[in-house]
Amino acid sequence: MAIAAVAAAVLVLAAIVLYRSGSAGSPRLSPGRVPSSAAASKEPTTAEIYTAVAPSVVSIEAVAQAAGTVDATGTGVIVTGDGIILTALHVVSGGGAIRVTFADGTMSAATVAAAAPAIDIAALAPTTLPSVVVPAVLGRSDRLSVGDTVIAVGNQLGLTRTTTTGVVSGLDRRATGADGASLAGLIQFDAAVNPGSSGGPLVNGKGETVGIVVALANPTAAGTFIGVGFAVPITTAVTARGGDRVPQQ
Repeated sequence: MAIAAVAAAVLVLAAIVLYRSGSAGSPRLSPGRVPSSAAASKEPTTAEIYTAVAPSVVSIEAVAQAAGTVDATGTGVIVTGDGIILTALHVVSGGGAIRVTFADGTMSAATVAAAAPAIDIAALAPTTLPSVVVPAVLGRSDRLSVGDTVIAVGNQLGLTRTTTTGVVSGLDRRATGADGASLAGLIQFDAAVNPGSSGGPLVNGKGETVGIVVALANPTAAGTFIGVGFAVPITTAVTARGGDRVPQQ
């Protein structure tokens, strides 16, 4: 019960500190250089969205304590100014050491500050931060519609900060997580993801993070992408286990 309370407190804090919302039709990008197309009130391009989101994305390695070998790799996204990272819990649940690499190359050990197994979400606290911390802008996953453009950024198959595009294929889906747990209320999308993508941000067409990638569907034993990926809505991720709701706009 204590960990659930911590999860709610930490993840709700992320929502309170970083939640932003513009008008429904306005372009949104994370802080930094505003591309010319956004300044002209046009939807930003995929390249512009990637440029805005990439500084918030981290690589994650789970390291076996005894052997010192990397047991699992994944992705995370910074959600607070003090460097709290959201990721998929199954990436870091092996009990070993956790190592994160920020976009500028800064490497740091990290600990699990909070965990919500029911939705496969963890919040990581790094011990060392880069000189500039760039949190992601969080969007409204409850405003997504089937057919909306989405972009996934992650470290799939060891290829860091791979960027893929697609659409929302379905909402309120169920899937089996990497640890066999049943996950519900997921966003289904067709932007390509593969092992290593878990924990990465799913971003809308305005550059706002609207989900955390947690699973993909493949009826074979290959475990690679065939067009069906799943993400926990960001509104769920930051209100783990029934915490306070993200402020409605």
